[in-house]
Amino acid sequence: MNQVNQTKIAARKLPLQRRQFMEVIGGVTAGLAFSEVAMMRGLPRVSAAEAKLEHNTVRFSEDIEPLVRLLEDTPRERVVQAFADKIRSGTSYREVLTALLLAGVRNVQPRPSVGFKFHAVLVVNSAHLASLGSPDEDRWLPIFWALDYFKSAQSQDVKEGDWTMAAVDESAVPPPHMAKRSFEEAMQKWDVEAADVAIAGYVRSAGANEVFESMARYGCRDFRSIGHKAIYVANGFRTLQCIGWRYAEPVLRSLTYALLNHTGEPNPSTSDLAADRAGRVTEELILELGSSWNEGKIDHQAAIQHLQTLRQATPEDAVRETAKLIQSGIHPQSISDALFLSAGEMVMQQPAIVALHSATSTNALQYAYRTAADDQNRLRLLLQNAAFIPHFRQAMDSRGKVGDSQINELASESVGDDSVNVEQIFDSVGKDRSLAATATFQYLETNGRAEDLIHAARQLTFLKGNDSHDYKYSSAALEDYYSVSRELRNRYLAAATYLLPGKNDRNNSLVNRVREALA
Repeated sequence: MNQVNQTKIAARKLPLQRRQFMEVIGGVTAGLAFSEVAMMRGLPRVSAAEAKLEHNTVRFSEDIEPLVRLLEDTPRERVVQAFADKIRSGTSYREVLTALLLAGVRNVQPRPSVGFKFHAVLVVNSAHLASLGSPDEDRWLPIFWALDYFKSAQSQDVKEGDWTMAAVDESAVPPPHMAKRSFEEAMQKWDVEAADVAIAGYVRSAGANEVFESMARYGCRDFRSIGHKAIYVANGFRTLQCIGWRYAEPVLRSLTYALLNHTGEPNPSTSDLAADRAGRVTEELILELGSSWNEGKIDHQAAIQHLQTLRQATPEDAVRETAKLIQSGIHPQSISDALFLSAGEMVMQQPAIVALHSATSTNALQYAYRTAADDQNRLRLLLQNAAFIPHFRQAMDSRGKVGDSQINELASESVGDDSVNVEQIFDSVGKDRSLAATATFQYLETNGRAEDLIHAARQLTFLKGNDSHDYKYSSAALEDYYSVSRELRNRYLAAATYLLPGKNDRNNSLVNRVREALA
């Protein structure tokens, strides 16, 4: 097997030279008195002397390998200082983002579940989205958080066996004219070894859009790891769009390994497993719907009715009912609205890890749906997104204590105070989530600026976010506000406050450590 555990080179202490603190970035706060946002300054220079890698370890191009090694080898307590100094000396945002992604795929195994410690990879795009949506003075903060988080995941991987991605078996890589077919055959058979060499050949012989179509198909085919496969497809490709396709091969080898994860189960290609059944229904129906499926009429009432259907449906029935709605002449946008509202409603009913992933998975599947070019693949992604919603509801039921709040029953007159503002909303978050959601809905319905609320939520995530899910969720929910139809989107953002950070939450440890380091 190409994806095997290997002994890593021991971390080395890197020599330091002290220099005076110099400003790297500053934080200017607006509203909510976010004066705690730490100012990052020039930090001690770190020698990035490159060491040899083990012979069978995947190696990156010479332009980025030293920076990846710096991230791998610098102790967690010094990584913020090390990279602040590299940035000050000319290392670019894109180079740091590239090192983050590549260090993650080389050092963190997406097994036994495409989650947990592997969030160090999954969260890179979320941190990037948070940076894109931030003012210039805050743009580095999510990236420094992700650097620190990688070190935590790297340490956990060492405890679990110290996995490292192996170099590809070049002798087995298929020739260009056979690479795509070899990849698809291996994926259908759930053959890890064959898929690993096939994806290497496929990436080398095809363009990004063509490879994305294949990955999007396999990312949505089964409900395992509570949606993380679809999340990895979307987040991996979105990050590659920023850092460049030339870094794609190791990233997509890692992604392929993740997509074939079925730990603890027999081979899905020869078994009838619950996670795969809705996908089989989808494959039957996409052949029946034809090319006119995307020509219907947007109907907001139909979206609310489909929301009700999804509350009760099985995964397989969700696919069938969604297909019926499309056949009846309803535009896919109304289907997407129902899916977003379903995810938002689950967040209201059980603001915890399962509902959070219903939102982040829907974000990923909807991104793939909007990005894919193949007509059948787009329909596949839409139907499978519908199938995932009942899977998440079933997972919530298994945990118990599911509330009965319904997103379509939010009312703007419930608060009774026309002067609701952003600061009041985030002051109530953490005290009374239901009140915060109602206040948010009233604020938006009375022409409050969504951009002000979104900006405040991002700043609070920088200050209060404690793990990858805070970044994953906030980036997804704040982005998806604009993907929901205008008539329904305020409900979605109001529901999101159940999982957004509040003004009175404790600052995260990284903010405190940066403040102490710069004192």
